[in-house]
Amino acid sequence: MTRTDAAALYNPMGTTALITGASSGLGVGFAHELARRGADLVLTARRLDRLEALAVDLAEKYGTVSTVIPLDLAAPGAVAELVHDLDDRGVRVSTLVNNAGFGLFGSMVDAPEAPVHDQVAVNVQALTDLTHALLPGLLSAALTHPQGAALVNVASTAAFQPVPRLAVYAASKAYVLSLTEALWYETRGTGLKVTALCPGPTETEFYTVAHRSTAGPRRLASVDEVMRTAFDALDTPRTPPHAVSGGQNRLLAWLASVSPRRTVVTVTGRLSRR
Repeated sequence: MTRTDAAALYNPMGTTALITGASSGLGVGFAHELARRGADLVLTARRLDRLEALAVDLAEKYGTVSTVIPLDLAAPGAVAELVHDLDDRGVRVSTLVNNAGFGLFGSMVDAPEAPVHDQVAVNVQALTDLTHALLPGLLSAALTHPQGAALVNVASTAAFQPVPRLAVYAASKAYVLSLTEALWYETRGTGLKVTALCPGPTETEFYTVAHRSTAGPRRLASVDEVMRTAFDALDTPRTPPHAVSGGQNRLLAWLASVSPRRTVVTVTGRLSRR
């Protein structure tokens, strides 16, 4: 999937990585690659059965020890509960992958209150709170395990422009991108690898959860393709502040950055009708 272990510049062997949203999609992809590289894992998501099955699979394939913590990050106090649980278990996290997140397709005026609230609670609030709580430990880990500490926040290509009918989701991912790039700058010289992973349409459960059958005319990338982008960024000596998966997606993100905002939102609005 990625470079060989001997050549990998990001080496989490002997450390522990925490992955949110670990029960499916990119979360499972991160779990496999981190385990392959020798990290033990903390796996958290809502679906206990899937987490337990993943932990067994990782143990059989890589000999990885996985701590399973079922949790709904949209619930009040969820992050505090998770951090307290880690402290009670004596788990010290060296890599944090904030992967949990979801979107809901449709006009905001028609959206139920709970999913709108929960998108912000999971995509923004929980990610921010967990990053803030664990960042001191990640920085300490960067000192004791050079090249083995990282913060990866999963954003999206939706972060680069407003997206009508995915308004809250795109806005939340713009926040994730902005926050992560600022943290990348704040932590320069510490040894902590910080990046925002920005995948485009991917073969995950996103569209099922979003109540949309397809991604429109665009091709769905595989989880493996997105993982290559993520770990190539981590394996780079100077990890970039964000990593966009796929050449077409990189082009579209660049076009969004140089085009008038009114033009961009008009185009994305027309495309989101499909």
